[in-house]
Amino acid sequence: MGIKFLQEQEKFVSGKVMLFDKPLNWTSFDLVKKVKNMLLKHLELKKIKVGHAGTLDPLATGLLIICAGKATKHIQRFQNMDKEYVANIILGKTTPSFDLETDFDNVFETSHITPELVHETIQQFIGEQDQIPPIFSAKNIKGNRAYHLARKGHNIQMKPNKIRVEQIEILNCNLPEISLKIRCSKGTYIRTLTMDIGKALNSGAYLAKLERTKIGDFQVVDAMNLNGFEKSLIKMKQI
Repeated sequence: MGIKFLQEQEKFVSGKVMLFDKPLNWTSFDLVKKVKNMLLKHLELKKIKVGHAGTLDPLATGLLIICAGKATKHIQRFQNMDKEYVANIILGKTTPSFDLETDFDNVFETSHITPELVHETIQQFIGEQDQIPPIFSAKNIKGNRAYHLARKGHNIQMKPNKIRVEQIEILNCNLPEISLKIRCSKGTYIRTLTMDIGKALNSGAYLAKLERTKIGDFQVVDAMNLNGFEKSLIKMKQI
């Protein structure tokens, strides 16, 4: 085992902050588990702490900060940073999960909606507000994840959270589809924001696609994928 390899090994144990682009249909824990297994295998470690700084839904992609070693102590700092998302919203239909995890449950009129009305309506969602998390979420309800209870048909009462939406920019308005860039605080559910926008437009809406593009000053354009990450670990062994 070369000196340079040992130095790289120590960097991860001492604390490493990594940016990943989470794949579609993966949970945040899936990605953490895969990264941890790669570190154990390729760095020849017996153990290492690995965790993420802010959950992304399985149907969302984009930036996930993963911390290894002693950097896991700083996860809370990253979690508290503002987030930026690009969301594709479809008007006129709703689902119980507010996205495509569940089937459509209602259809609404959209003929009255204009780009001008969309622009006017979203302004009311900028600022500090109370937001009720979706029942299909990872919120902890008496030791159970809310989505586990929701899938079993339990009647769940979700408590509102205080959130802040800094900015909503319309990237595209090709009705009934709207593309928005949203800058918001920790704990903001874009799925709930989608549902609330639909209601405010006297219609319905669901989240068709979501990508997290920023956490604080960290950007998804600087993030790795798993394949590239593994290749970099293998290369370390060859140093």
